[in-house]
Amino acid sequence: MPLDLAAFWSALDAVPVPDDAEALYDASAEGTLRRGNLDRYLRLLADAGSTVLLVAEAPGWRGMTNTGLPFVSVRELDARPGIVTGAAEGDGFARPPEPTAPWEASSRVVWAALRDWAGPLPVAWPVYPHHPFAAPDRRTNRTPRPAEVRAGAPATLALLEALRIDDVVAVGRKAQGALATAGIDAVAVRHPAQGGARQFTDQLAAFSAAVR
Repeated sequence: MPLDLAAFWSALDAVPVPDDAEALYDASAEGTLRRGNLDRYLRLLADAGSTVLLVAEAPGWRGMTNTGLPFVSVRELDARPGIVTGAAEGDGFARPPEPTAPWEASSRVVWAALRDWAGPLPVAWPVYPHHPFAAPDRRTNRTPRPAEVRAGAPATLALLEALRIDDVVAVGRKAQGALATAGIDAVAVRHPAQGGARQFTDQLAAFSAAVR
């Protein structure tokens, strides 16, 4: 059955955008590029049979705000054109012409940890889909407010249903708590930032082994 993302896009487009957050998938040229990349990403992983959702807290300004892809900065697109499928000819993602940053530390750690993942790669997604920043500087990240997380939860729920996800892994305790408020049970792994790279990698490997 073809993947139906209509309910997901509808829920995503309905999430309010406060003055200190950036909508990534709007009708702007940048938003159209990111939306196309995300749609392709979700369909590639659905076709591969992905059954695990890896949920972060919110997009960061160095990675997802450029590509539209969770935990994918421009560096990953340049270094691994077949990042999802491994295809030599690439996965067909568009590269942003003027990225705000060339790389993101967390993206590097996540993809290094996924190198030994058994089976279809997990789908990554932030529980709050907009980029929250410390106004007026968009090249910053802030923690999403509880109300923002609640507003973003329907998009995550719609994605779970569309992809028929079996297991949810929260990247960090904040993401796990945010999911819990939406009634979603998730296993938590350490966030790779701020010295958590090794623990994140070990815990993700242990989860992968457990669900094989």
